[in-house]
Amino acid sequence: MLELTGVRVLGISTDRLKNVELSVGNGEKIALLGPSGAGKTTLISVANGSLKPHEGNVLWHGKDLSRISSRHRAAIGTLWQELRLIEELNVSQNVNAGALGRHNLIWAIRNLMGLIDSKESLTCLEAAGLNKEMIDLPIKELSGGQRQRVAIARLFRQRAQLLLADEPISNLDPNLSNKILKLLIGKENDITIQIPESVIISLHRPDLIRYFTRIIGIKKGEIIFDLPTEKVNSSEISWLYK
Repeated sequence: MLELTGVRVLGISTDRLKNVELSVGNGEKIALLGPSGAGKTTLISVANGSLKPHEGNVLWHGKDLSRISSRHRAAIGTLWQELRLIEELNVSQNVNAGALGRHNLIWAIRNLMGLIDSKESLTCLEAAGLNKEMIDLPIKELSGGQRQRVAIARLFRQRAQLLLADEPISNLDPNLSNKILKLLIGKENDITIQIPESVIISLHRPDLIRYFTRIIGIKKGEIIFDLPTEKVNSSEISWLYK
């Protein structure tokens, strides 16, 4: 699906990414571990095309990511740590924003005016664990956990093939963290909508790697290890955070 080869991103005093090689296949559930400033957010930004590397290539299904249409690029969904919800819009409008890549400008304007049928957004909202009574609420009235789920519902509405998530559970309590993580990687058995086939999720909690099939450790812009989950031991993780 996604391939990064020889990717380098320059920084002020040191490279933000150094000669990164990464290949992501169908169905892979990848956890990205590393200390603050290791390059996790930069890697996600390069992988979704929002940041062009100074060197190297990023391919999506064999094609240069920077040269494909926005409609095709919408197959890569991103959940940013700050969520990027639109405060002035209600829940339904924010969820529907996930489908912008599949529609034209007129559809986008109708959504801003609140004229889009909320049936699909409601389905995605319920899949993300929120009830239908919230569909017309302003975003500014929601709690942090509710906002997180609205952002996930927006991602479901996008119908992405690949999910990239930047520290999606960093501000949540442990119980909610587990629920959100299981939702993102498709461990919730009652989900009836399309969810991304593959995921790359950056984490600040190594104790949650059991949910993933593959672990990538990154430090100072370099991938230190890339292993199946069962082959990652505590000493490797401890060294990563030193």
